[in-house]
Amino acid sequence: MLDFLIVSTRSKKGGVTEVFPKFVIKKSKDLMIRGGDFYAIWVEEKGFWSTDEQDALRLIDAEIKAKYEEIKGDSDDNVYPLYMWDAGSGMIDAWHKYCQKQMRDNFHPLDEKLIFSNTEIKKEDYASKRLTYPIDDGDTSAYDKLIGTLYNPEERHKIEWAIGSIVAGDSKTIQKFVVLYGSAGTGKSTILNIIQQLFDGYYSVFDARALGSSSNSFALEAFKTNPLVAIQHDGDLSRIEDNTRLNSLVSHELMTVNEKFKSTYANRFNAFLFMGTNKPVKITDGRSGLIRRLIDVQPSGDKLPSREYKAAVGKIQFELGAIAKHCLDVYEENPGYYDDYIPTIMLGASNDFYNFILDAYHIFKKQDGVSLKAAWEMYKTYCDDAKVPYPYSQRTFKEELRNYFHDYKERVALEDGSRVRSYFSGFRTEKFEPQEDEDSGTPDLIEFGDGPSIFDEECKDYPAQYANEDGTPQKKWERSTTKLSDLDTSKLHYVRVPENHIVIDFDIPDKDGNKCYEKNLEAASKWPPTYAELSKSGAGIHLHYIYTGDPSKLSRVYDDRVEVKVFTGKSSLRRKLSKCNSLPIATISSGLPLKGDDKVVNKDFVMNEKILRTMIKKNLNREYHPNTKPSIDYIYSLLEKAYEDKIPYDVTDMRNAVLAFAASSTHQSEYCIKLVNKMKFKSEEPGGYVAIGEEGAPLVFYDVEVFPNLFLVNWKVEGEGKSVVRMINPTPNEIEDLMQYRLVGFNCRRYDNHILYARLMGYSNEQLYNLSSKIVGGKSRDVFFGEAYNISYTDVYDFAAKKQSLKKWEIELGIHHQELGLPWDQPVPEERWTEVAEYCDNDVLATEAVFHHLRGDWTARQILAEIAGMSVNDTTNSLTTRIIFGTNRKPDLVYTDLATGKASDPRYERHDIINSFEGYEFKDGKNVFRGVDLGKGGYVYSEPGMYRNVALLDVASLHPHSIVAMNCFGEYTKNFKDLMDARISIKHGNYDAVRHMFGGKLVAYLEDESTAKDLAQALKIAINSVYGLTSANFDNPFRDIRNKNNIVALRGALFMKTLQDEVAARGFTVAHIKTDSIKIPDATPEIIQFCMDFAKKYGYEFEHEATYDRMCLVNDACYVARYDNGKWTATATQFQVPYVFKSLFSKEPIEFSDLCETKSVTGGALYLDMNEHLPIMDGPEKELAWRNKEIGGNSDYIGYKDPAFKNVSDDELRNMIATAHNYVFVGRVGQFCPIKPGCGGGVLLREKDGKYYAAAGTKGYRWLESETVRELHNEANIDRSYYIRLVDEAVATISKYGDFEAFVSD
Repeated sequence: MLDFLIVSTRSKKGGVTEVFPKFVIKKSKDLMIRGGDFYAIWVEEKGFWSTDEQDALRLIDAEIKAKYEEIKGDSDDNVYPLYMWDAGSGMIDAWHKYCQKQMRDNFHPLDEKLIFSNTEIKKEDYASKRLTYPIDDGDTSAYDKLIGTLYNPEERHKIEWAIGSIVAGDSKTIQKFVVLYGSAGTGKSTILNIIQQLFDGYYSVFDARALGSSSNSFALEAFKTNPLVAIQHDGDLSRIEDNTRLNSLVSHELMTVNEKFKSTYANRFNAFLFMGTNKPVKITDGRSGLIRRLIDVQPSGDKLPSREYKAAVGKIQFELGAIAKHCLDVYEENPGYYDDYIPTIMLGASNDFYNFILDAYHIFKKQDGVSLKAAWEMYKTYCDDAKVPYPYSQRTFKEELRNYFHDYKERVALEDGSRVRSYFSGFRTEKFEPQEDEDSGTPDLIEFGDGPSIFDEECKDYPAQYANEDGTPQKKWERSTTKLSDLDTSKLHYVRVPENHIVIDFDIPDKDGNKCYEKNLEAASKWPPTYAELSKSGAGIHLHYIYTGDPSKLSRVYDDRVEVKVFTGKSSLRRKLSKCNSLPIATISSGLPLKGDDKVVNKDFVMNEKILRTMIKKNLNREYHPNTKPSIDYIYSLLEKAYEDKIPYDVTDMRNAVLAFAASSTHQSEYCIKLVNKMKFKSEEPGGYVAIGEEGAPLVFYDVEVFPNLFLVNWKVEGEGKSVVRMINPTPNEIEDLMQYRLVGFNCRRYDNHILYARLMGYSNEQLYNLSSKIVGGKSRDVFFGEAYNISYTDVYDFAAKKQSLKKWEIELGIHHQELGLPWDQPVPEERWTEVAEYCDNDVLATEAVFHHLRGDWTARQILAEIAGMSVNDTTNSLTTRIIFGTNRKPDLVYTDLATGKASDPRYERHDIINSFEGYEFKDGKNVFRGVDLGKGGYVYSEPGMYRNVALLDVASLHPHSIVAMNCFGEYTKNFKDLMDARISIKHGNYDAVRHMFGGKLVAYLEDESTAKDLAQALKIAINSVYGLTSANFDNPFRDIRNKNNIVALRGALFMKTLQDEVAARGFTVAHIKTDSIKIPDATPEIIQFCMDFAKKYGYEFEHEATYDRMCLVNDACYVARYDNGKWTATATQFQVPYVFKSLFSKEPIEFSDLCETKSVTGGALYLDMNEHLPIMDGPEKELAWRNKEIGGNSDYIGYKDPAFKNVSDDELRNMIATAHNYVFVGRVGQFCPIKPGCGGGVLLREKDGKYYAAAGTKGYRWLESETVRELHNEANIDRSYYIRLVDEAVATISKYGDFEAFVSD
């Protein structure tokens, strides 16, 4: 039982009992709070503390479940557990309130001492991890070779003393830090990598420059886990603004820590700092505190040959326990060895000096020696020329120069007989030039011979017996009495070895699948030297070791065809001696795989999709394991773990990559592919984590652009006067920093978020471009990242009630925008990157403008999110689903047979309204009723003509009422009806009827008329989204798989057709039916009332929307009409064109905007061909078109149509045609004005697949972008003949049905 938790119960209405957690406000021994938030929890089952908050929630839920099962068995009431994982329960909010507001800080720093694999752990150790190796004496030959070459004994001692102090647990009281100072390639990172391996899980990386900066308030955030070791491979302390923080950190003083988005807290850090640098730490007397604390380590400059170096580095993993023990011994010889150490070399070092050596490099190299006097004169000249601000004194100069020469003598006789003082010789060119690999031979291989076996001697008293003919032991071991010394070991036999005697079995095949001696020898020779034998076949190799850890925890699989054999229980070593080496059996303590080996990461750490993706990607890159099968096994286990733990994830886009990786296995491809086919790439409840931007962070509007060689992210903080930030080819870290804000984009959930996420995951520019092309192409859903959808705070396009592109919004709102004119599928010249970034500002500014323009829709989205208990970045569909169905993702839906009115669940069959339409049948995929195909949408009917006194009757919310009439959602239909009733009540001001709905969640929005109006709009958006989901072709909770005929729309269509026949039967004409409306000419009050009453029988309600004084109906979708108040209305483009509508009907004055046309394309792009003053090439164009059609368009022409081009090749024709065109890129959307000939207009074209076609409705005219026309004051050159033609066509259309003049006259 957790000491901070009491699981309690409470009774609710309707006999419901809720099981819920109560959090006890007291000092806990199981839970730690730090910085006003969760820090760690004790996990008894693992024997460790955990900083993963998911572990806390899991443990709490386990207690709740136990209580729930206890009560459920003893009670007849409906018992409901309120789990932490259920966001709708509200318990997670109570938990956060408890941790962040009700509890005070109560913590003990974790992992203050090293826990080796052979260390026993207690709760009071405050450990959350352990090392994978035991500390013990052992072989360190590879380590000795590395460090002995890279560092001389004195410098090596410094490193080992520092490591030993950490192993001893004294480093948290020692006020020292180590700086490995030397030029690139001298071995600094090699040692730091070894330190990282030694203290894996106990180290962090830090930024030295941030520590020395006076302005970086978050510099200590890198130490928030209180690591024992902190490392920076390439640090810089050459310019320390303020050494206070660094001094306090190294001195382990109590410090105030400032983490982003958390309260400050005090902590004393234990870290021992290691930093590699090419730049000296500049220390002055004013910073003398660092002098006492700095231990500088300089590489020797010597290097191992490449092959030896790689072999030694590869063996380090097997020596970790022995290295740690050796360093501990070094430290314990004299713990105070460096108490009075002064870093004299670092005191004299300088970047400017290094640059001086580079400047004089060729002189020093040629002479291979120089006197102090000559070098000093060269240095003074260099300092003057280079404007060095603080040159060295001659004394310091002398000391520093010694680092770049092998020898120094106070007096020396030169070859010419002269004597000089202070002479440097043997210039160290190796500091500047890569060394040639002198070792061209092969690495040391195991040498097998026919000599006596050391195994036979050392293991002579072990139980042993011969094998049968079938290769199995002759007897049961309890009946066997022979020892190894009794046998001829050249014959097949078995030996019972101790459990800690392990054998590494190399069984690597060649390309033909046969066991390969050469490959096995090469692989085995990379392991620490030990006794080795050839296998029975003579091609395999067995390495024998004594393992110092727990053999029962070892995993059998080390690599493809490399097995770790552990002989436990009654198992024994199968052996036939042929050849062996002469080495003794060595001990081994680390580097071997453990069962369930968290070799790189604890799988319990897989807490969200981002980490899961990273793990899979690293396996695909072979970062965890060099071979395919173990990597595939590991990916499988990761996905199984995530699925079992119900972590929301969707990595289906990675399946093909994993499958291709599996197929690449040389010998295990069949196994790997089968395992991939079993993998669960998607959780039961997919969906990424909550948007990264913290609540309260600024709103940031952003947009991304992707070219083959350029990735741009432009963003700005909300508000006037805030500038746009342009990120050109940002790094993953920069993207991660951007995500601290609440990001707002336009259609970002379907594009920008996924591009950002891909960069965060390390995608290159080329990979981003390929991803972008796939998203834009829209051919596959697999390109989207499940976690990326919620990177943004919200998506303007998604919450907008009116769906249109950003460019159309810009045109509608009059926002300045001009396309750059660069095709997105071509690389951008580097010199234009900044220019392109500037142009991209427009989309960011437009997104902010549209966001503010749609404040009503945004408020509606916030209201829906509040009601649903979800985020504003969740889609309208998701929010509506939660409001209606709660957390039930698979509700029982009801399907109604509209021919009979029978419901699939009789409990929900309606008898108070009509749901049967006799004669209806679903035949050959068609909805047929009374001889008419009603289609699968709304019913549409028209009798074109001119009419008078036309009554327009409209069914209020046709589709929603159809859903209610058929009880489509079963028990949840009431929730949907409540949405409808609430909206109607608010619309009529009856707020009291709404207050009790949805658990009172609507009350907050009923305080005044303005917020009530916002609420009504939110409910309308939710209601309208439901019909689309019932008829969607994708799976969702509203979609009934039996609904092949779209019954929601069908029911309305059946009703409208039935009504049409009833109206006609009463002697009236039905001029027009459009889904939910009917138009009846010469309608009387009686026929109108009949329609009203008839609708109620079917659960509908008609509204008398309007009466048209006159109407001209052209077809199903096009009519123009005048209300009885004299105002006009029109549908369809022909009459809605502003110039036509104003000229013929409303008689309003014509404005500039009425002379503009918006054109768009879905594929390709729009171009203006500014060819007015270019030569006409009709002949070549016709000839090339004929050739392309008739003979395939070959540049080596084989035919012609026009004799004039008999000797002209296709390429020559193309060159001629090119002179006749000047294509100016516009984009996918643009607003244009028709321009008179000769006034600078262009032909408006749409381009697709390299070919140009006239844009729809533009042929025969020239055009300019409206913004250009307005800026150039070129309105007088607008070609009004284009609009006059449209007016004439409209008049002609109306005249087909009657006298136009009489129709429009007053």
